[in-house]
Amino acid sequence: MLNSWVVMPTCLPLVVRRCHACSSVRFRADGKFRVNANHKLIDAWLLVLCTACGETAKLTILERVNVRSVRPELLDRLHDNDPGLAAELLQNPLVLRRNRVALDWDNAWRLDTGGSDHLDREVIDISVRFAARIAVRPVRLISEGCGLSRAEVERLIVDGKLVSAVRLRRRLSGDFTFTLKR
Repeated sequence: MLNSWVVMPTCLPLVVRRCHACSSVRFRADGKFRVNANHKLIDAWLLVLCTACGETAKLTILERVNVRSVRPELLDRLHDNDPGLAAELLQNPLVLRRNRVALDWDNAWRLDTGGSDHLDREVIDISVRFAARIAVRPVRLISEGCGLSRAEVERLIVDGKLVSAVRLRRRLSGDFTFTLKR
């Protein structure tokens, strides 16, 4: 029987970017946007705050775009400071690449295993689904979900008792399955 685990975000991740005021490298997004129109052109930024000094930085969302080419729903969400839109945009690889930033998901996600009644079986097949593009090491997920230490999970991989079609020792943000044999 296949069990399903879900990795889901609990809050917005931190943005990794150097602060020009204090040299910190972490910014927090709280879902605030700045929209500026100049005649028929519009600019929009997601505002992020330095976690050390509180300095504001802007992540470019729209730059010199004709107002008529922007969907009205998107404009409404930008003007309403929609936190859901901020989460969507932080998940967008194009926005991250354009602004040369990365995301820090530490303490911003949780693993929902659906209970621990399956852990006493001899062979366990588990499917892990990501609700957002959260980069996490599978070894960490497996140790947290099964109540094992990371060293023990590493030992199970070496012994061939923990197998998967993906490499379990590098960060993943996509769905995968694994089998644990005790």
